[in-house]
Amino acid sequence: MKIDDITVSRAIIETYTQRLLNNLDVDVAIVGGGPAGLCAGYYLAKKKYKVAMFEKKLSIGGGMWGGGIMFNQIVVQAEGKEIMDEMEIRTVRYRPGYYTADAIETVAVLISKAVKAGLQVFNLMSAEDIMVRKDRVVGLVINWSPVDLAGLHVDPIATQAKCVIDATGHPSEIARLLRDKQGVKLLTKTGKVMGEKSMWAEMGEKAIMSNTKKIYPGLYVAGMAANAVFGGQRMGPIFGGMLLSGRKVSRLIDSDLRREKNV
Repeated sequence: MKIDDITVSRAIIETYTQRLLNNLDVDVAIVGGGPAGLCAGYYLAKKKYKVAMFEKKLSIGGGMWGGGIMFNQIVVQAEGKEIMDEMEIRTVRYRPGYYTADAIETVAVLISKAVKAGLQVFNLMSAEDIMVRKDRVVGLVINWSPVDLAGLHVDPIATQAKCVIDATGHPSEIARLLRDKQGVKLLTKTGKVMGEKSMWAEMGEKAIMSNTKKIYPGLYVAGMAANAVFGGQRMGPIFGGMLLSGRKVSRLIDSDLRREKNV
């Protein structure tokens, strides 16, 4: 078969452009492609919600690829293993309650499951601002990540969403944007992003479930962003809480959207 270079270029431009156009108005927009964001996208897409993920890096998967200090193994506790089993990710029992898994397999399967469920992923795309209307987050302002890295003055475009998930990890970027730009009070003790505490896996894993919640109308936090917003401990290379947080936020949003639909 003869390969035509222009046909290849047209195929990429036309199909990507159409996919982007189709995702300018979604049910849920997820910022950050780590394990919590991927889990949230998987469960929401399975429920037939229209879900788009925006990740500023080239790769999806957050810090899970590197395991601990670039030893590409991760640990999940018994509760997190439930999701690993559901995803058909292989785990090995290390000690009672502790299970290890290959970090590469885990990320690859999470991405595959989420995308096949219907999650639309846009990598190299940053959320540089948010849209707020009538005291509710209603969308994102997005731009190519290389624009920011190069210090170029290039205007962004807007996307609309019924709900936004901040799954940006330690920086909790969307929560900070909302607080800094709108001057609103978040649903934290201080009304601000409280900042994460030092590493204590046991406390961090316990806190992440209670910290995964809606922090302002239309805006939810999941994964390490949840602990950063509410002042919880960081956990290091144990990832059960990340997976459970992603599933929890999907359930919260499902419940809220169903309730709003019936009002």
